[in-house]
Amino acid sequence: MSQGQQSNTKSLGLHRQMLVRLLVIVVAMFGFGYALVPIYKAICEITGINVLTPQTRNAAEIVKNTQVDTSRSIEVIFDANERGKFQFKPETNRMMVHPGELVTMNYVVYNNLPNDTAGQAIPSYLPSKAAAHFTKLECFCFKQQPFKAGEQKEFPVVFVINPELPKDVHTITLSYTFFEVAGATAMAGQ
Repeated sequence: MSQGQQSNTKSLGLHRQMLVRLLVIVVAMFGFGYALVPIYKAICEITGINVLTPQTRNAAEIVKNTQVDTSRSIEVIFDANERGKFQFKPETNRMMVHPGELVTMNYVVYNNLPNDTAGQAIPSYLPSKAAAHFTKLECFCFKQQPFKAGEQKEFPVVFVINPELPKDVHTITLSYTFFEVAGATAMAGQ
């Protein structure tokens, strides 16, 4: 074999190695990108930040089997934050609730935009350990909400605080951030 052929063979081997390395990097990057969503959800659940609230499947059963603990009262503070052109507020800022008691609270949302759109509410809880004991039967945070231009809507939040809430928790803050959903204008008109 001539020196030129050896050089070409060696060069071809180096190109193959580089190609394999690049393919491994591409596959690893794709896998990492695919894993980001569950990683983000897990971090949010652990920290209690931006937890998208799925509807509790057995919420009605939980409420049916819960007894009201009248010996204890929890102060629930309602907070509202808006992002974009919405006005968003609770009908009351705070209330006293007995664990096990079924409670309905309303939030009012006004679309200040001159066009139809959709909004989404993201809840968060303080202290974060209260989230596991705060069961919602009905909430506007379960899905995106369509709005006509200038429309105002009132949304109920129906919830119960589990009597197993740790005894050292005397106050729970339920905070919602309501924001416009990008690209949801077409859906809102339906």
